[in-house]
Amino acid sequence: MNVARALTGAAMLAGMLLAHTAAQAANAPLSAETAGLCSAAVERAEAEHRMPPKILAALSLAETGRWYAAGQVSLAWPWTVTSGNYTHYLADKASAVAEVKKLQARGRRNIDVGCMQINLRYHPDAFAGLEEAFDPDTNVAYAAQFFMDLHDRTRSWTLAIDRYHTSDPVRGLAYRRKVQKLWTIVRLRAAAEHRAAVTAAFLARRAAREAKRLAQN
Repeated sequence: MNVARALTGAAMLAGMLLAHTAAQAANAPLSAETAGLCSAAVERAEAEHRMPPKILAALSLAETGRWYAAGQVSLAWPWTVTSGNYTHYLADKASAVAEVKKLQARGRRNIDVGCMQINLRYHPDAFAGLEEAFDPDTNVAYAAQFFMDLHDRTRSWTLAIDRYHTSDPVRGLAYRRKVQKLWTIVRLRAAAEHRAAVTAAFLARRAAREAKRLAQN
C-alpha cells in the first residue's frame, strides 16, 4: 500500500467523519497544543493498559475529534461538552466547567465531558468534581479503565468499542464502524511518522559519517 496516498484518503475521510460534529455548535479556535493534552494522556493510558496500539486514540477521535487543517490531522479536544444534539468545543477548562454548570442549572443531567466524553449521568462517581472531570489525564484514565473493564467482560475489543458508546446493537455497530475507520487512519499516520523518523535518523548518521570522513582527509 502507498502510505502517502492512503494517508491522503484517510485524511479526507477523517474530515468527513468529523464535519457533522463540528457543525453542531460554534467552536473555540483549535489549538494543536491544547488538543495535544488529550493525545498525550491517551498515549500514556494505552501503554499502561497494554491496549492494541492506537485503539484508545481512535475512540478519543470518535468522541471529541476536531479537524486541524494546518496539520491535516484530527485531534481530540479536552474542553468538549455534549448534551443530546448539542456539542460545544470550549476554549479552556474554566469555560467548559461553566458550560456544564449552565446546562445543569437548566435541568440537564445527560451530559458528556472531556477528552473521552464521560457521561455524568451514567458515571456519577467517576470524578470528585467538574474540575477533575475536565483534567485530561483523569478523564482519559477513567475512560481507559472503563474500556478495559468492558473488554474483560465481553472478551472482545470489537464489542468493547460498541459498549463504550451504547448497549444498543444497532447504534453500537454504527459507532464501531466509525471507530474502526479512525483506527485505520491513526495507525497509518503513526506508521508513516515512524518511517519518516527512521529515514531521518539514517540520513543524519550517514551525513555525520561523511562529515567525519571529509574532516580526516
